[in-house]
Amino acid sequence: MSFQADPGVVLVDKLSGRTSFSVVRSVRKIFGVKKVGHAGTLDPFASGLLVVCIGRPATRLIETLMEGKKTYQATVVLGKISTTQDPEGEISEGGPVSDIGRDAIEVVLKGFRGTIMQTPPYFSALKHKGKPLYHYARKGIAITKEPREVTIYELEMTGLGLASDGGTSLVELRINCTKGTYIRSLAEDIGNALGCGAYLSALRRTRSGCFTVAESIPGDILDDPDRVQWVRQQRIDMEQLQNLLQSC
Repeated sequence: MSFQADPGVVLVDKLSGRTSFSVVRSVRKIFGVKKVGHAGTLDPFASGLLVVCIGRPATRLIETLMEGKKTYQATVVLGKISTTQDPEGEISEGGPVSDIGRDAIEVVLKGFRGTIMQTPPYFSALKHKGKPLYHYARKGIAITKEPREVTIYELEMTGLGLASDGGTSLVELRINCTKGTYIRSLAEDIGNALGCGAYLSALRRTRSGCFTVAESIPGDILDDPDRVQWVRQQRIDMEQLQNLLQSC
């Protein structure tokens, strides 16, 4: 008889370059359960915490699990722009950054803390007439959605330096925000406010609600047949999950 796990949740540290769906597919295979879903997607270029729900009792809690605050580490390139607001688009020159120092950046960041209105990016999974926006964007159709209210609880600059080309600056940020906040849009908006343009070059989710990436399974072992039993042992069962949701 093939293995079939009891319902629960497994935390995965998704690798950059891998889709969230491919992680779900691997988890489905390891746990022998067809009903598997994640509580909040990560773009392929992004890494970090992916909360994966196994079995119908767990997938029914996806909306609840998505409600928690999210924490990210982000790298923003100032002085260049991207058609997709991230490294997967066409990159072109923005404005000069030579006169943009730490103080100017701090002033701009202050304006994005708290509750703000944010326009979702063209390349996103947000639905329009039943299809994700990226479906239209890939065909050259730009669908502009109404700005939405999001809250950024923390927006801290943790690093600032020049890129190897000498013409762009790299800003490292730590962000704590509500669900539905697009960090790509935030990066572009920061660049526009500074007058130089910007795009998000790297993103890592370190926390989602009750869960942290420190508790997660390294993404590089998901497809290792020698680690299947260990991965199965990392499942958080439904009783543990309910207790966590009540306490956090």
